[in-house]
Amino acid sequence: MKELLDDIDRWSSEGLKVALARVTDLEGSGPRDPGAAMAVNEKGEVSGSVSGGCVEGAVVTEALDILGTDRRRTVSFGYSDDEAFAVGLTCGGTIHLFIESLDWQGKPLSAPDAAGAPEPVPIYEALAEALRADEPAALATIIEGTNQGSRLLLRPGLPPLGSLGNPRLDEVAARDGLAELESGRTCIRHYGVSGEQRRSEVSLFVESFAPQPRMLIFGAVDFTAALAEVAKVVGYKVIVCDARRIFATPKRFPMADEVRVEWPDSTFDAFGDRLRPSDAVCILTHDTKFDVPAVLRALDTEVGYIGVMGSRRTHAKRVQRLREAGVSQDALDKVMAPIGLDIGGRTPAETAISIVAEIIAVRAGRDAPSLRDTEGPIHR
Repeated sequence: MKELLDDIDRWSSEGLKVALARVTDLEGSGPRDPGAAMAVNEKGEVSGSVSGGCVEGAVVTEALDILGTDRRRTVSFGYSDDEAFAVGLTCGGTIHLFIESLDWQGKPLSAPDAAGAPEPVPIYEALAEALRADEPAALATIIEGTNQGSRLLLRPGLPPLGSLGNPRLDEVAARDGLAELESGRTCIRHYGVSGEQRRSEVSLFVESFAPQPRMLIFGAVDFTAALAEVAKVVGYKVIVCDARRIFATPKRFPMADEVRVEWPDSTFDAFGDRLRPSDAVCILTHDTKFDVPAVLRALDTEVGYIGVMGSRRTHAKRVQRLREAGVSQDALDKVMAPIGLDIGGRTPAETAISIVAEIIAVRAGRDAPSLRDTEGPIHR
């Protein structure tokens, strides 16, 4: 969604009508997860993707039809073995979308509020502000049932914006939506018209927009430059930290979002309590007086990945120092060292790819050949 904002703003400033299509559910295999979005203007211009190309043409047709009526609808596309050229997902799954005519000045066209009048609250404008500021937000939209198209914008610590047409449903949806945001889940929830559980009169699409994941990289070395570049490609906000001012410079790491000249404790003082399971800490220093404190502080956070560079001999010495500092075996098992997947990488770029691939595998819960779990020399 965030990548669509500039195009939607530009089209709206030109006075063009815009439709927004979002993936709400997926059955079987599919190229894009729920939450993937595509915007279409009345000229047929497109921004974003909902299927990687499989059904985009059909979605444009649906969006243009909706723009002609200022309405909204749910649509589904599945693959047909009997019709080889039928519109659908060639990977065999079924994709479900919610498409609506969008007024970017604040509301979907013709969306009712609790009184049945067009929704006056500038929800999409507020959502755009939150996304641009990298602040957490969840958008709850009725995609099936009474008051279809009504929505509620949820932001931690702030009152909800909008209404789903029933105060009790608003209350229940706000509670559940913030819980989904906390876990980073985008999903469909079902309720009764007044928020009753285990009922299905209302289908609510809860879209979570978590802040951009962070990667803290300790050590201003050549591998850091390559890792920062690859991490940016997959969406991380990269912070590089090293206590050596001569090496830790923005000129050496222009791809980093921030370069900090300080010891690990100061960096963790600034970011430690904000690290989440989607974040990563990569320690590339090879220096025990730098990397041991970094590991100790990382283990005290909720970060989802901790990786440390170095040979097996270097890591054995590191483990000894960590044990002397009181680190348990369970905590040590969280540390991926030697860092990266065992793909035979040697150059900084190849090593960076192996590290990011390992992070993806850990985050997805997939088994992959990590160097930590193999034996023998790292480089054969």
